[in-house]
Amino acid sequence: MQLLEESTGAQAIAQGHGSARGSAGPILRPGHNCWRVAQADRASVLVDGAPYFAHLEAALRRAQRSILIIGWDFDGSIRLRPDASIEESPPLGPLLRSLVEDNPDLVVRILVWSVAVVHAPGAPGPLIFGADWQNHPRLQLKLDTHHPLYAAHHQKIVCIDDALAFVGGMDLTVERWDTHHHACDDPIRLKDDGTIYEPVHDLQMLVDGDAGRAIAEVGYGRWKFATGEELGPAAAGPAPWPPGLEPDFRQVPIAIARTYPAWGEQPAAHEAAALTLDALAAARRTIYIEAQYMTAPAVGDVLERHLADPDGPEIIVIQTHESHGWAEELVMGTNRDRLIRRLRKCDHYGRLRVYYPVIPNDQGGECQVLIHSKLIIVDDVFLRIGSSNLNNRSIGLDSECDVAIEATAEEMRRTIARLRDRLLAEHLDISPGTFRKTVDLANGSVLAAIETLNTGPRGLRAFGAMSDDGPDVPAAGTGLLDPLEPFEPLSLFRRRRE
Repeated sequence: MQLLEESTGAQAIAQGHGSARGSAGPILRPGHNCWRVAQADRASVLVDGAPYFAHLEAALRRAQRSILIIGWDFDGSIRLRPDASIEESPPLGPLLRSLVEDNPDLVVRILVWSVAVVHAPGAPGPLIFGADWQNHPRLQLKLDTHHPLYAAHHQKIVCIDDALAFVGGMDLTVERWDTHHHACDDPIRLKDDGTIYEPVHDLQMLVDGDAGRAIAEVGYGRWKFATGEELGPAAAGPAPWPPGLEPDFRQVPIAIARTYPAWGEQPAAHEAAALTLDALAAARRTIYIEAQYMTAPAVGDVLERHLADPDGPEIIVIQTHESHGWAEELVMGTNRDRLIRRLRKCDHYGRLRVYYPVIPNDQGGECQVLIHSKLIIVDDVFLRIGSSNLNNRSIGLDSECDVAIEATAEEMRRTIARLRDRLLAEHLDISPGTFRKTVDLANGSVLAAIETLNTGPRGLRAFGAMSDDGPDVPAAGTGLLDPLEPFEPLSLFRRRRE
């Protein structure tokens, strides 16, 4: 019996990218760190659940031919605009049912990770047994069982008419809606039991044009692997862009990067991890990260090299602080803190900050904001939004989809910088203009601007790992819950491929 000796694709990505700082060439390389680069006529970044869900509802109502929803979880009982009346904004499932009933040409397909029925927060019953709103021949909900053991189908995609696509970190499920205020006790943010769920911050990108059609291809490919049914894109038509939404970008190239483990007839894809590491390595002035999880040693390798460089970039990371459940706390929380300590110890020039956001409550204390976004902004030239966390699972185990923009013109650079300013201004409870002026006064230092403005009751708090001590070894269970590759029991008996 001979064990496999060669590195897997995921391991090679983790070990072989991001090894040099500040490459003079472009970051995006189709076929290497992205699947495809396609032009969007329009693109917008939707910050937080309330704007995303509202614009999504408007786009769904304009659908003519097809709606494809792919997600880690799905719950048809949610309302996309819970701040509106139920007559104006009915539950999502009945809304989709009414759309197909009103339009004989419309087909709705929903693909959900099969393990969501036991692992995700949405109601499992309708996913397993169906619901009244699903009883229509042109409305299909399928559970995706085509994945390795405990691998998650983690993409969060909505495609409409093969011409408009939403991609990011938000599933259409419970406990995702919130406004930019993130009030601790917002009565609209209710669970089924009547209690208020915690504030949550997330991002989604909306694109149309060739980019929207390319993302639809990703969705149809996933549908085929999961169900065996091959779908083709419809004839090109006008994109159902939400009325009143002003695009952030026009005529912009959109890179699409995926993660798939090799499984059955599905080939492996590791573009998303390669893109993350290449983008981080290219930084010269500022790296801004918003991450639910940041535990991957490969990410730490790139950031550590930057911190060792006297002329390296500032690194600002906004992360979730409180983990949910003992397993998440054991693996993701412990390994997050271990990585923070590792980076802190090599930060000889004081250029690293790792924060979590807080909101004041009515009792004189504060609550924390759950960071669910998966964002990377490098300098003012690169923007990545998607489903990929900065952990091992997203490198080689889970299925992921990210979209990215690399600036090629001054207006694109200004737009990326404005987005970074807007996000940090939200966390600091100030205006984006105030933040930008403070950056300018600090000679371009984003870190100095944060420290100048981070004085109010709503703001950013440093992780304890930025100053405490802790274990230097991976948490117990890391290999099982956050692996770089699928676990295949039979691999121990395979002969090494020549």
